[in-house]
Amino acid sequence: MFAPERRKTIMEKLTDQQRITIKELSKEIQVSEATLRTDLTKMEEEGLLTRTHGGAILNDHHDTETSFSIRESKNRVEKSAIAKKATELLSNGQCIMLDASSTALELARVLKDTPIRLTVVTSGINTALELHHHPDITVILLGGIVKRGSYSLEGSLGVNILSQIHIDIMFTSANGFSLESGLTDFNVYEVELKKAMVNASKKVVALLDHTKMNKRSIASFASTDLIDLIITDDQLPDGYVAKLSEHQVDILIASPNSK
Repeated sequence: MFAPERRKTIMEKLTDQQRITIKELSKEIQVSEATLRTDLTKMEEEGLLTRTHGGAILNDHHDTETSFSIRESKNRVEKSAIAKKATELLSNGQCIMLDASSTALELARVLKDTPIRLTVVTSGINTALELHHHPDITVILLGGIVKRGSYSLEGSLGVNILSQIHIDIMFTSANGFSLESGLTDFNVYEVELKKAMVNASKKVVALLDHTKMNKRSIASFASTDLIDLIITDDQLPDGYVAKLSEHQVDILIASPNSK
């Protein structure tokens, strides 16, 4: 079992049980205790858990730190610029998908005041509510389980509807992006729905401010080769545009300071 698989399993068990012991986990997944200690140390550094004597617990602040309201308030200027740039890809009659990310919600806020005719499929409750008064936007909310501390849906209950809809563009964000792992997130259950959303879409556009770059989380939902375009701000690491080009990923830069 590779490290990402182990860490995904660890997070699943922590989400269910709130705490785990290295000894029990070692027996269950047939991995040495030394390897698991290394995993837990790395995951603690990433803020996903807290090490205890002989195991780990899910951080008391985990849900709070990753809650929608907190994520929404971070890098708001950059997210707004990225959302406005994303509208340049849209035209009347398209069917688009918005995930439950705070950046996708920012895009919905821009669309709310945009004269355009669209069908919007989303897993975000706030995103659906933002758009439901628009006279020319039809909103389809995917079914699923309401995630605690958030306004998103997770699980596979809404997957079947995706086979009945043609999605022109999916706009998604992530907890992190790296060339090796693609788009990654910390919630393994939400990731499963995002995978289905990616697979159902003709084109995948990632909305990522610079703080998401070169950052990995627990589970990948879209490898780099599945991403058609990244829209980001103007604070990318040096040389990153060239690296993305090598992987055939197009990029659009949204400047927060532009008028």
